Amino acid sequence: MRLSVTIIALNEEANIVPCLESARFADEIVVVDSGSTDRTLELARNFTDRIFSTGWLGFGKTKNFALEQARGDWVFSLDTDERVPPGLQAEILQVVKDDGPLGAYKIPRKNYVGGRWIKNLGWYPDYTLRLFRRGQGYFREREVHEEVEVAGPVGYLKNPLEHYSYNDLREYAARQDRYARLAALEMRKAGRRPWPGDLVWRPFLTFLNLFVLKRGFLEGALGLKLSLQSSRYNFMKYRYLRELSRGDEGRIHAP
Repeated sequence: MRLSVTIIALNEEANIVPCLESARFADEIVVVDSGSTDRTLELARNFTDRIFSTGWLGFGKTKNFALEQARGDWVFSLDTDERVPPGLQAEILQVVKDDGPLGAYKIPRKNYVGGRWIKNLGWYPDYTLRLFRRGQGYFREREVHEEVEVAGPVGYLKNPLEHYSYNDLREYAARQDRYARLAALEMRKAGRRPWPGDLVWRPFLTFLNLFVLKRGFLEGALGLKLSLQSSRYNFMKYRYLRELSRGDEGRIHAP
């Protein structure tokens, strides 16, 4: 049994080296670049010759393009801001060696903000499906928050993946605004229309859920700020959806 790690990248010179270092345990590393203008490609070539280029197709479609290039019996999808620590490497290799017994596995993920592991707000264990038999799983082709879909039962690994999500709150806020735009486009594509109360009760319930029910208060001031920013994300998502429903496309597609 052979393992392929697939990675998509665009101007990721700050992240690509530690990401690829942590993927060296695999039999094959596949990198799909979507037009980087920095040193991403130059750095990636030190780790693999399985490098492919394509225009940006959206998260789901680009990751599926990467899957199509993989030659291993098993595939592990890795993002550039993620790292595979030794314990998880060993656990993945054991699954591949045993060829299962299941065809897909979810992995717990430790999310960091500015180097701090966020244990509450529902940020841990944050299970994500990343390991599966090649040909058995594909990413949903969504604008944002793409997920792997597989047929059959799914198992769970014990060792966590490390996700260095954001360097600081400013980066978190900027990324959330981008995701809100993409989520609004996805909702419109699905035929979703805004309701009058969306801009009020959805942000409020988001804050209540994260800060109180999911114990964001245990993270102190950072937990409060992250809960408020997530609440703002939901506000902006439905605000952008309302603008789309009124035909205001230009602002939504702004970077």
